[in-house]
Amino acid sequence: MTLAVSVGALTACSESPQQSAESPTMTLEQAVNNNPARSADNLSRDQYRHPIETLKFFEVEPDMTVVEIWPGGGWYTEILAPYLKEQGKLYAAHFAKTETRDYYVNSRQQFIERVNNDPAFSAITVTEFAPMEDNEIAPPGSADRVLTFRNLHNWYMNAGMEGVEAAFADFYEALKPGGILGVVDHRLPENRPDTHMDSSGYMKQSLAIEAAKAAGFEFVAGSDINANPADTADHPRGVWTLPPTLGLGEEDREMYQGIGESDRFTLKFKKPESSS
Repeated sequence: MTLAVSVGALTACSESPQQSAESPTMTLEQAVNNNPARSADNLSRDQYRHPIETLKFFEVEPDMTVVEIWPGGGWYTEILAPYLKEQGKLYAAHFAKTETRDYYVNSRQQFIERVNNDPAFSAITVTEFAPMEDNEIAPPGSADRVLTFRNLHNWYMNAGMEGVEAAFADFYEALKPGGILGVVDHRLPENRPDTHMDSSGYMKQSLAIEAAKAAGFEFVAGSDINANPADTADHPRGVWTLPPTLGLGEEDREMYQGIGESDRFTLKFKKPESSS
């Protein structure tokens, strides 16, 4: 079972009246709250995904080179693309060209079409990523930030901890010394058996930290920005039982909507300054 990602429409972002001619760059708050590119559906999810708080925790600035891993339909890309467009650089490391599964092929193609046709995405460079394959998500040592949102569990379900560690090794290579890796994923309580990660879509925070350290990262901090204490992480169809997927359809729909989206860990790692 893989995590479905919706594709939202995006239109060009214009400079707001508050921005001066000397500094046309969109602020993070404007990119989130005053961005006509963002759909009503995506805005409604801010209460669960907390993009302003999350990107500030990862210390993302508008003049940085940022790599977004597996952007899917572009939920975070809609924010990052206009935010970085004037002064920074955004690499979108999408699904690999070698993928043959329909979802991955179609998702990548739809994203590339947006890059080719949507002015707001026009400055993005699309690369590719697959754990344990030969990828270059960005030129080695070029990125200030590598960000991955709700992806670790997929790599774990496909290849176990070896897949997660291989992914982090690729991120380490792309980052500059002192660069930051930001990770968000669905949290499995630490007292549950590891086997609960096999198909549930949930991941233990401790194992994410362990994999990052194995790749050479220093653990900087964790945050409860995206925590949801109401999520018990033991649903019939795993994390996909909850919104936005609601995998059981109308069955107990009101209850799961009341829980909201998943409990998530938010972790920040650093490539050591001394790294070559």
